[in-house]
Amino acid sequence: MTTYDAVIVGAGPAGMSAARTVAEAGLRVALVDAAPRLGGQYHRQPPATFHVTRPEAVHHGWRQFAALRDRLAGLDGVTHLPDHHVWSVERTDGLVTVRAVTDLRTPVGVTIRGRALLVATGGYDRQLPFPGWDLPGVVTAGAAQALLKANLVLAGQRVVVAGSGPFLLPVAAGLGRAGATVAGVYEAARTSRFLRHTPTLARNAGKIVEAVRYHTSLLRHRIPVRGGWAVVAAHGDARLAAVTVMRLDRAGRPVPGTRRRVTCDTLAIGYGFSPQIELLVQLGCATRLDVDGSVVADVDAEQCTDVPSVYAAGEVTGIGGAALSHIEGTIAGLAIRAAAGRPSTIPERLLSRRAALRRFAAAMHDVYRIPAGWTDWLTPTTIVCRCEEVPAGRVRAAVEQDGATQLRTAKLLTRAGMGWCQGRVCGHAVSALVSRHGGRPATHADLAAWASRPIAQPVPLRLLADAATDPSVSQP
Repeated sequence: MTTYDAVIVGAGPAGMSAARTVAEAGLRVALVDAAPRLGGQYHRQPPATFHVTRPEAVHHGWRQFAALRDRLAGLDGVTHLPDHHVWSVERTDGLVTVRAVTDLRTPVGVTIRGRALLVATGGYDRQLPFPGWDLPGVVTAGAAQALLKANLVLAGQRVVVAGSGPFLLPVAAGLGRAGATVAGVYEAARTSRFLRHTPTLARNAGKIVEAVRYHTSLLRHRIPVRGGWAVVAAHGDARLAAVTVMRLDRAGRPVPGTRRRVTCDTLAIGYGFSPQIELLVQLGCATRLDVDGSVVADVDAEQCTDVPSVYAAGEVTGIGGAALSHIEGTIAGLAIRAAAGRPSTIPERLLSRRAALRRFAAAMHDVYRIPAGWTDWLTPTTIVCRCEEVPAGRVRAAVEQDGATQLRTAKLLTRAGMGWCQGRVCGHAVSALVSRHGGRPATHADLAAWASRPIAQPVPLRLLADAATDPSVSQP
């Protein structure tokens, strides 16, 4: 079995930049990814059979991505392993073993070994429940964009975009350009909070220009943007027909008398992203709470975790965007090169730019805080865990009547977070409800528990048995 100098899990901005940096030093790299093509979620693409004449129309930063993709194709040391779903990682005898499953129709187990591991698995949409959020036609903002990028398909004809975070702007602009009628963008945050961060914003003029371009596109397509408003309910019988929006006060609670009904067939909603850190937790890597309340990998100046030869880059170290992910991937690649005996130094300009982008990300997290009063728009029957169909009232009863002040206890009593998604969708909401009804803030241990999954992806039992008896079940 081939032993690579580095195994990189995730072929998005961070993973691709790291793979290029490592391979340019003459080292062998396995770039493992669940998608069929390079780019990750940020540059998700349609199948090769689709003929797209202007990919830059739906992809921000397409030229940079295309140049990086072409550079990787020209490097002999890079082995790209697409359609590989990593479910387990181990570190023994100074080597890292990565186990994946490929060909999901007839699953095949794959084992990949390397001297170093970089986890660059990105993140996924963070959701807040509300009455009707389980109706057909309610999708995450990321799903709406993924449909457009990967399939050139509109999520709907009349769309409401809502939630909080700068990601809402490109989603709405992309839908508008593609021909959808966007009935409105309802941003829960108040833009006045930007005034707190004027110096940081001034030092990131490129980000401001980018935001202005999105707003210009929204104006061109006559898409209204409402700050300080949120979707508090979705309505429909067989599928979504309308949503209710309300203005929020400074505490994030709906203001009485501001209720409006907006007709739509699709709601694209999201409240930022959650880092996907399961593989790092499997290895026992230290984590911390980031400024937005997410649990992220704790790394040093060279993107190293506290587990030897294990690195992390991109959204798993804190949600910060593609530009920051590129830089962190490059820094991690340089560190891996140095550890492998290839003389490498990390330029001060990279460290400075990373610090600047981290400060900008922290400012965005402060501006686009999740509204503190979002639990006020729940009813006792509102489903909070869709996999196990657990309503908000059951979570409250577990805390107030059964004494489940610890998140783990509430999970065991209600089964919230024990279904197919393993808390990826409902984890944040359940944690917040247990904290509210229990009268204590959610701790780092509470939140980190959602990422503790010995099996990171669904895998056939047969492959689990094979892995238990023979760690070299197959080769890439």
